[in-house]
Amino acid sequence: MLAVLDTLTTMTGVLPAEIDVTPNDAGLPGISALRTIVGAVMTIGLILSVLALIVSAVVWGFGSNSSNPHLASRGKVGVLISCGAAIITGASVTLINFFWNVGQTVS
Repeated sequence: MLAVLDTLTTMTGVLPAEIDVTPNDAGLPGISALRTIVGAVMTIGLILSVLALIVSAVVWGFGSNSSNPHLASRGKVGVLISCGAAIITGASVTLINFFWNVGQTVS
């Protein structure tokens, strides 16, 4: 048993070669079009977040003025969710870059 362990610990070249893969901008055709599409989807997401914020604020105000606590609480939740969606949409590129860089440090 010890002879096998000694043989395994003294062997060289057993580990696979180190792999280094990085994103390639020229790897696939249409990358620039895909970036344009993602930017347009981000714009749509931000516009829809603003629309949801406006509708939720109106529902919150209507619920508060009509003494309807259920409607007012739904409006408050809608305001928070729409603000959260705008934050995530606006910070999505930064979040992805952050986690990409964290993933690159794992070894």
